Amino acid sequence: MSQQQPPPSSPPALFTIPIEPLGDRYPAGTVVCTEPAPAVYVLTITVGADNRLTTPTCRALLAALDTLEFGGFAPGVVVTTSGIAKFYSNGLDLEHALSTEGFTPDVLYPLFARFLTFPMPTVALLNGHAFAGGLMLAMHHDYRVMNPARGYCCINELEFGVPLKAGMSAIFRLKTSAATYRTLVLEARRFGGPAALDAGLVDALGGLDALLAFVAARGLTTKAKTGVYGLLKAEMYRESVDLLGAAAHARDELREQEAAKAYDARRDLGERTARDVLRKGGKAPVAKL
Repeated sequence: MSQQQPPPSSPPALFTIPIEPLGDRYPAGTVVCTEPAPAVYVLTITVGADNRLTTPTCRALLAALDTLEFGGFAPGVVVTTSGIAKFYSNGLDLEHALSTEGFTPDVLYPLFARFLTFPMPTVALLNGHAFAGGLMLAMHHDYRVMNPARGYCCINELEFGVPLKAGMSAIFRLKTSAATYRTLVLEARRFGGPAALDAGLVDALGGLDALLAFVAARGLTTKAKTGVYGLLKAEMYRESVDLLGAAAHARDELREQEAAKAYDARRDLGERTARDVLRKGGKAPVAKL
């Protein structure tokens, strides 16, 4: 599938960060920075068919954030969006994430933490689907604006049998209601734009024009000028920031291993108990255990 490039009327690029190809599965891509309004920096991600968060993509986004913070640009607002109409991001490539040593603590979590504590306001412009890790990335922004007519956002780990790690889950506890969190995780419900707004997952509906109006109405381009914006966010979201650290991730991995061992022991006892119950008159066939 050919990559969609910004239309000719788009503002000129301030800079472009290449996304390196990943074997035969993902071609090279780009993160292109434009400035459609003064001090509003739009990072357009375009890689493959659906903007998967692979190691090269995460590193390119980190490089783009470093460039905006340390490259002499005036403080303003950072926006991420996609050059692919159908997808903001389809999340992780599970095979790559599981087979790449250190991917979660060394690549993915630093990206989430960087957005969460970035010293300028950040807005995710969800032009299309934001699934699983794609929605997680958006939730680590300060605000979200979603296309009302195209795309869903969801946490669908339930559907492909992968548990949420603590560093992935914490941001939803902090930024959504208990009911929305439950619906996202335990039902894997897909939220279209209007439903996402009602649930508090996004802050406004529309495209770039709506986003620029949202930024202007809140005066967001001025918020980073005092230099404490990132510090305020780090304190606001301290639980999530801590869980995205390497030490917390190591504890999380150990906890998962211990939980798996405990489950094996409980299963052995439970199977013996079930066999005993069924021998004494239970009606369920043992073969189903």
